[in-house]
Amino acid sequence: MIQIVYISTARGDTRTERGNILMTSRRNNDRDGISGLLYDDGKRFLQVLEGEVGIVEAAFARIKTDPRHRAVVILSRREIEAREFGDWAMASLSPGVEANDVMVRVGRLVARASANVRATFESFAQVRAAA
Repeated sequence: MIQIVYISTARGDTRTERGNILMTSRRNNDRDGISGLLYDDGKRFLQVLEGEVGIVEAAFARIKTDPRHRAVVILSRREIEAREFGDWAMASLSPGVEANDVMVRVGRLVARASANVRATFESFAQVRAAA
């Protein structure tokens, strides 16, 4: 299995598309056996995808050509022995609640992830909460 963590900048305001993105991601990921976490702040996406190599690579290729994304950058790509994001077809997190609540929720969602993945999500959430 592999895990890809990427960041991208949204074209437009993701809040209007968020429901569609999550519904489609959850359906496709459930079908394909991909697990992960999506965090968006209305301007950027930070996402982790994990599963079988070919399937995750195909999903990431679709994301790179999705017109709602630009400046897609892989932060990490690594082989994993076991899923770090359980059986979530796509857990999600977005701001709009108290900054401390966001940090607590991020901490729970990434608790089983590697130290580097945890640090990536936690620092992203901290920066975005302070913005």
